[in-house]
Amino acid sequence: MKKADVKTGGEYFATVTNKKVTVRIDAESPSGGWDATNLSTGKKVRIKTAGRLQGSARAARTAATETRARKRVAKKTAEATGGEKKLSCVKAALKVLTDNGEPMNAQEMIAAMVDAGLWESPGGKTPHATLYSAILRDMKRGDESRFVKTERGRFTARA
Repeated sequence: MKKADVKTGGEYFATVTNKKVTVRIDAESPSGGWDATNLSTGKKVRIKTAGRLQGSARAARTAATETRARKRVAKKTAEATGGEKKLSCVKAALKVLTDNGEPMNAQEMIAAMVDAGLWESPGGKTPHATLYSAILRDMKRGDESRFVKTERGRFTARA
């Protein structure tokens, strides 16, 4: 951080004894730096340089609050729709394979899952690679696996 960005009364993340803690700047120190209070312990600390401060704690707290609020809304929406949970990527792929009945590759499964409304990507760039990897991990279970590899890159559901 820069010295000009530090405000008295502000809460910041700071490195104090090699730990990242939240401090409140109480006043400017006459010998340079700032007098502050470690909010986790309540002890007075001295921040000598702006380099010890790692950013505003309030902005981070606001982002965390927004995330919690989004999760609450998602939970209430699920309860309002009868508690219906979305399928995981692997379970949706299994459903697509059983409904389709013929071998598919990961990209075809992702497209079919999205078209059927069974699954929606959370924003990843390569959901097909993630699905392919998950299927291969599942196949390591041997005869207990839910998937069967029919040819290179193509899978079907175990009967």
